[in-house]
Amino acid sequence: MKNNPIGVFDSGVGGTSIWKEIIQLLPNENTIYFADSKNAPYGEKSKQEIIDICVTNTEFLIAKGAKIIVVACNTATTNAIDILRKEFKIPFIGIEPAIKPAALATKTKAIGILATKGTLSSYLFHQTMQEFASNISVVEQEGTGLVPLIEKGKINTIETKVLLKKYLEPMILKNIDYLVLGCSHYPYLIPQIKQIIGTQIKIIDSGFAVAKQTKKVLSDCSLLTDTNCKGTHQLFSNSIITTLSKLIENVQKTTILKH
Repeated sequence: MKNNPIGVFDSGVGGTSIWKEIIQLLPNENTIYFADSKNAPYGEKSKQEIIDICVTNTEFLIAKGAKIIVVACNTATTNAIDILRKEFKIPFIGIEPAIKPAALATKTKAIGILATKGTLSSYLFHQTMQEFASNISVVEQEGTGLVPLIEKGKINTIETKVLLKKYLEPMILKNIDYLVLGCSHYPYLIPQIKQIIGTQIKIIDSGFAVAKQTKKVLSDCSLLTDTNCKGTHQLFSNSIITTLSKLIENVQKTTILKH
């Protein structure tokens, strides 16, 4: 099992932002990534639909030999990870908006959260909010339309910038000093976000924290690879692979396959 791959899935290409952090921290690990672009965005689906999709994705990765699964999607984590942990005898790593570090660090006592409807309406999200952000102002904003644009590779376009301005400018007016990115697709928009919010507002995403937690769990379960060779990476997509290919073109030892 030690040399089996780390499995990662997301509602499309966005989770590659997490996947890149994992392979940077654990360069000798093999990985399998599943881009479920056909079902993107998860944030518009019902809780049961999200659970069913996540079970299917998990079964696919386990069939490919995954020794651990990273749910590289905020919506999938907040809605389905408890079910996955009960259903399957394999470690799972989830991702949720980094509310805690933002709430602890804010000086203006106001933070912004840009996320999907599915994440913002989830029980886990509200539980985290109550625990860490009850004494500060939290400006929640659904990033409706952003995931489909990123899936189409329209990252640096007028269309995307117009949406981002619409979502971020009200947050700026409410004096936020931290912006939490609550969707694994959104880190690909950081250059455009910075142009809008400037340098005074700090951006927090969960990528590196997820990679560190993955390493910790692998170590705790004695599942870290014992090879000194660079890992190989298989990426599967059930849709057009153009955007996926572009986002990972600088990563070595990768193969993209249709599923």
